[in-house]
Amino acid sequence: MRPMNGERVTEAVAGCVAALRPAVDRDWSTVPAAGLDWDCRATATHVADDLVSYAANLAGGARDAYVPFELTLDPGTDNAGLLHVIETTGALLAATVTTAPPGARAYHPYPFGSADREGMAAMGVAEVLLHTYDITRGLGLPYEPADDLADTVLNWLFPHVQPGPDAWPTLLWATGRGELPGRPPVTAWRWRNNLALPAERLTLTGVRPAAARDLRLGGDGGFDWLGSGPYEGTREAAGFLVKAYEAGLHRPEFGIFALVRAEDGRAVGGIGFHGPPDAYGRVEIGYDLVPEARGHGYATEAARALTAWALARDDVRTVIATVEPENIPSQRVLTRAGFRPATPEEEREARERHGMAEDLRLYVNEEQS
Repeated sequence: MRPMNGERVTEAVAGCVAALRPAVDRDWSTVPAAGLDWDCRATATHVADDLVSYAANLAGGARDAYVPFELTLDPGTDNAGLLHVIETTGALLAATVTTAPPGARAYHPYPFGSADREGMAAMGVAEVLLHTYDITRGLGLPYEPADDLADTVLNWLFPHVQPGPDAWPTLLWATGRGELPGRPPVTAWRWRNNLALPAERLTLTGVRPAAARDLRLGGDGGFDWLGSGPYEGTREAAGFLVKAYEAGLHRPEFGIFALVRAEDGRAVGGIGFHGPPDAYGRVEIGYDLVPEARGHGYATEAARALTAWALARDDVRTVIATVEPENIPSQRVLTRAGFRPATPEEEREARERHGMAEDLRLYVNEEQS
């Protein structure tokens, strides 16, 4: 797994400056940036403002709104000076991301109200790549970033976008800047940071496609795991997430989550959905813990938090879980988390309509009134 970190920010900024430097003697304020309402100079200033804003939000721990300031260039700043500002603000974001503690999050509105340090880095890289493209198209300059840098942005910010044969054209298509054969034009778009759900002692941290791919292949997914690492259920679920992502069917909020302990930042297990809600508003959850974390109520806490989040949505009416009859500890987890054993009729319907295996028992948690 190629990480999203301060080095990626530095790489993106270096590519931006190298692409734009040949045109520093031109008047950027008279040339429209391609596809935007801004001119090239305003777009470059916007890039610098975004870089320092993400750094400030992360460093300042912004919670409910952006840190209230805006970057303004000194009068008389020429294009060479503006590129220096981009380099400087990029360095500030890179340093902030590098020194932020694991699990640090700060305000960003899309779509869940916050972003972690990797998300802040990814947003900075995305701003640099995409707006450098807009500026160079306006100025008639060549520009194409490394495909693996674009791929990292897609994995971190566009988990809802099916990968294409090449990452850079896919990123351009996903942001309304290009075409892909067989796909309709994109006219509106948002990137998506991962969802993090706080619980009493845990944070349920959404797993991105790149991390899921690493978990499937035996890695740690970028998490510091307690004991011997993620249990087999988490790795298996990561594999299903990757398949859904590659098929263009992944809905990030209905993916999988690492259970990260607040006291030390260590991952103690995984929990997640088997897929998005069906036509009946039904979702199924599953979970596991590393052996060293069992017996402390973490699974109950996680199941309760994830279920409450799901049932608060308009598209979910029922949360279910299936369990082997002999797995008494898991049945106790579900009971403590507010689930009830299904009635014989509900189990019959689950087997006939939804294909539940005969050797499993069904537990149900229903819409709160």
